Amino acid sequence: MTDRSFVSPEVRARIRLVAVPIALGLGKLGLTPNALTIVGFLGTCVAAVAAAAQAWVLAGVLVIVFGIFDLFDGALARATGQASKFGAFLDSTLDRTGEGLVLAGVAYGCASAGFTLGAGLAAAALALASVVTYARAKAEAIGLTGDVGIAPRPERLVVLAAGLVLAGHWGVAIVPETSRGEAIPGAAFGGLLLAVALALIAAFAAVTIVQRILHVRNQLNQTTTR
Repeated sequence: MTDRSFVSPEVRARIRLVAVPIALGLGKLGLTPNALTIVGFLGTCVAAVAAAAQAWVLAGVLVIVFGIFDLFDGALARATGQASKFGAFLDSTLDRTGEGLVLAGVAYGCASAGFTLGAGLAAAALALASVVTYARAKAEAIGLTGDVGIAPRPERLVVLAAGLVLAGHWGVAIVPETSRGEAIPGAAFGGLLLAVALALIAAFAAVTIVQRILHVRNQLNQTTTR
């Protein structure tokens, strides 16, 4: 079982290079790295509200747009020499809070639509994703590295955004909603697509947690055998 993400370091590096000129352009407008972090978080909050309101396509688009936007604060900080410990702390804290809010919004939206399976899977994805973040933070707190695993936050957001957009195309309501009391055609399929995306996020997060636990154990074993 590899510790590497689905996205290779080389691809990540190329994406960061593309983000630099855009980030510098935003910086010329007077935005600081911390301001970009806060703007990205607020956009993610809007995505959470959209998901709760069952505006699935809008929620999915906002998740991916502001997931990409998250690249700009770090790129601007590095390019302009404004990187700071507080900035890194703020970025990490708001990123994880935003992801949690979106998944909570998805859970609420699914529950409102009568799609209890989706609500349960969203809750499971939220719980497991939060542990992924905690595992890394705890590893770093004891002087080790913990940034390994097949599905860190960006990968989870891509899966979530895809599931939301597809669900928005088909609908997820399981309860009858037509004027004649009939179920909406395709709604069950839309709910299935969203459920698959949420199940994948939960499963990938669980695997990533195990990978991080094993990674920390291996580092500790190497330290004690030296």
